[in-house]
Amino acid sequence: MSSPGSMIPSATRPVSPELSAILRSLQPGQRIRITQTIRVGMKEWTTTVIGSFRGMNYLATGLATDRVPEDDIVVVCVHFTKDNGELSSVTLDEHSKIEPV
Repeated sequence: MSSPGSMIPSATRPVSPELSAILRSLQPGQRIRITQTIRVGMKEWTTTVIGSFRGMNYLATGLATDRVPEDDIVVVCVHFTKDNGELSSVTLDEHSKIEPV
């Protein structure tokens, strides 16, 4: 079991200890494969992308109305460069998987 200090926080849902460990070990320029499953209703789609890790930070989103800060959603965002040179970013959820390539 990992200690709370080793987990990457997220206001929506905690990032799994396994994913936290991988994210903490990644170095800029390292090749990664990101796999995400998107579910809409009863349908699921899986998508995979490969690229070079650039960094990780947090994306804070909020509602369009003026509300209390506790209503903001903070998610982990991974930045990478695709093989075609495109700079890209994805936010992570409980269905996200990152693997060093």
